[in-house]
Amino acid sequence: MLKAEGDAAGRIPGEAKTAAPAGAKSGDEVVFLLDVDNTLLDNDRFAAELGARLERSFGADQRGRYWRLFEELRAKSGVADYLSTLQAFRAGLDDDPKLLEMSEFLLEFPFPELLFPRALDTIAQLRGMGRPVVLSDGDVVFQPRKIKHAGIWDAVQGAVLIYLHKEKVLDHVQQRYPARHYVAVDDKPHLLAAMKLVMPHNLTTVFVRQGHYAFAAGSNAVTPAPDRVIERIGDLINFNPSDFKVRP
Repeated sequence: MLKAEGDAAGRIPGEAKTAAPAGAKSGDEVVFLLDVDNTLLDNDRFAAELGARLERSFGADQRGRYWRLFEELRAKSGVADYLSTLQAFRAGLDDDPKLLEMSEFLLEFPFPELLFPRALDTIAQLRGMGRPVVLSDGDVVFQPRKIKHAGIWDAVQGAVLIYLHKEKVLDHVQQRYPARHYVAVDDKPHLLAAMKLVMPHNLTTVFVRQGHYAFAAGSNAVTPAPDRVIERIGDLINFNPSDFKVRP
């Protein structure tokens, strides 16, 4: 059962705090902190398919209005919230029968089809080297549903954390999943750099060059630079534990 817990730091974990993860007391040797959107799952493709559906159902102008509302809400809340955007989008469209169909489109989207090649195999491989944990930003309704429906939740055995700004609550992450060393895997180099500044000695950062953030202007000029760079999430299958050591 998910439990939303907000505080001044923006803590909204994706798991109930009452259930401590197995092995959390003594700690793990290595914990892999895995992002979801555009790291394990092609969220750019989801956004493209959502935009195409909006245009087919309501026209190009209304599609543009949805995305403007989406960006406005993200600026206020700090997270991508597709369901709240749909609530705002309904204004003036209550008599359109296609509006209610959008709920099914979002909630029943076939997210397993969006998994990057060998994403779940990669999680299984990492389990042989440490504990894989999902560390994602997002809302507490749609994001966990996406993670569960895609099969990622089961792949990490329920080790899922969802925050408003994950890079700001790494102390909380370390309390939930204590370890000697951490490996953060993400498609956003600026987030990896922010995390590295907080944990300079016990965090290895892995930049996955997938999705539009990975190729945005300035993505190759962040400081500190990622410790490792891979082209696709499946490349981690070829890594050994020694590959995740912090650079000298």
